[in-house]
Amino acid sequence: MTTVAPSIAGPPLKPPVLVKLAYSLGQAAQNGGFDAAIGFIFFYYSAVLGLSGALVGAALAVSLAFDAVVDPVVGSWSDNLKSRLGRRLPLMILAAPLIAVSIGLLFSPPAGLGQWALFGWLAAMSVAARSAISLFNVPYIALGAEMATDYGERTSVVMYRAFAGIVSAVIITAVGYSVFFAHGGLQQPQGYPGFGWSVAGFLLVCMTLCCLGVRRYAASLPQPDQVASTMWRRLPGEVAEIFANRSFRLLFISAVVLFTALGLNASLNNHAFVFVWRMKSELIQFIGYAYLVGILLGVSAAPALQKVLEKKVVVVVGFGLLIANWLVLQGAMLTGVWLPLGDAALLPMQINSFVAGIGTGFVSVAYPSMMADAADEHEHLFGRRREGLYFAGLGFANKAATGLGVMVAGVALDLVHFPKDVGRTVGAVLPPEMQIRLVMIWGPVAAVIAVAALLIFASYTITRARHAEIAAALGRGPAPD
Repeated sequence: MTTVAPSIAGPPLKPPVLVKLAYSLGQAAQNGGFDAAIGFIFFYYSAVLGLSGALVGAALAVSLAFDAVVDPVVGSWSDNLKSRLGRRLPLMILAAPLIAVSIGLLFSPPAGLGQWALFGWLAAMSVAARSAISLFNVPYIALGAEMATDYGERTSVVMYRAFAGIVSAVIITAVGYSVFFAHGGLQQPQGYPGFGWSVAGFLLVCMTLCCLGVRRYAASLPQPDQVASTMWRRLPGEVAEIFANRSFRLLFISAVVLFTALGLNASLNNHAFVFVWRMKSELIQFIGYAYLVGILLGVSAAPALQKVLEKKVVVVVGFGLLIANWLVLQGAMLTGVWLPLGDAALLPMQINSFVAGIGTGFVSVAYPSMMADAADEHEHLFGRRREGLYFAGLGFANKAATGLGVMVAGVALDLVHFPKDVGRTVGAVLPPEMQIRLVMIWGPVAAVIAVAALLIFASYTITRARHAEIAAALGRGPAPD
């Protein structure tokens, strides 16, 4: 079996299964790094270490501001890099150890820091971690778009990647709750450093295996033409060029808004589970597992759905399931209809999270596949491929979930006067009015933001037929009927 890519001209590219398996391991950097860890980080710094919610949000917003610069730079760099390993892999190799070190340090602040020193540590380590993940993830996602050029095969590559991301998130969540937080729960500070360094080691292994497994295939993909101008001169024009494509604008803006809602909700998960539904820390992990099983089902079903439905329809269904997850149990609590507590809350929360997971699975498969289709449209319109910049935009939008969403959550905690030391008291109970405010932010506010994202996304117009026309014009498929 060959692991070398054929020429991009002619029949659509379809990478071998072993290449897709190895490639998928790189998704651990995002899903296992920030997506699985950020809930722990927000709870750790705000509820355990006592850092002001607004300062937690501001520290992570600083890192988001750096992303606004780093992501397009990395995207342009990887689009125009020429090497014997191809244009994507060198940056991924460079980033892997940087991600591991920065994640470990993020969970290991020095003891005895005051509010502003702790804020400085969180901001610095968040900037380092986000920048390193950008250096890996932007070329990594762009490589996935290049590996397959067929409309359906792109969904298959994304499915492999999403499945590996789910597995990595399950492993990290299980290790956290079953090993480091098994005794004393999330409110014990001594478990966080060991957990962080364990995550760092796991991510490093996954990223290393990814780079080794795809190196021949990635190296044989087409190299870019030599660009005479420097990056700093060409980058503003390249960014303006991708935003000139309406399809990219719609996907990017709607993704930023949606992932902000996801980040807001995810940041407050542990606060809601512990202080409103009064669940034990060892039970919370099973809610996360239900969510991940739902994602697995959504990821597995998305390719089949996309054979009979447009990708846009699959995304709309995913939006609807997410919005329902943020309104059903929260609405029952806010209206006084139903509020199961402790062990009794586990099954309802699992069902709710399972439904949300299906929606997330639909969106996580369809969105990157649609972004790759938009990159094809860009080449058709402007005569040059910009996968790196396109997926830099998607990566930036994704990380908005751990930036803008966390910032909104942190500011909201301060606005409702959430007590800074309550997280250190096992069994602490919040006043009823505080619980209502917390649940409002956690559910309905996130749902309203997601509805705004859905309204923006509704105007996206690349269909299966439109993509066939683009592929035929680029010489990568037969002319449409």
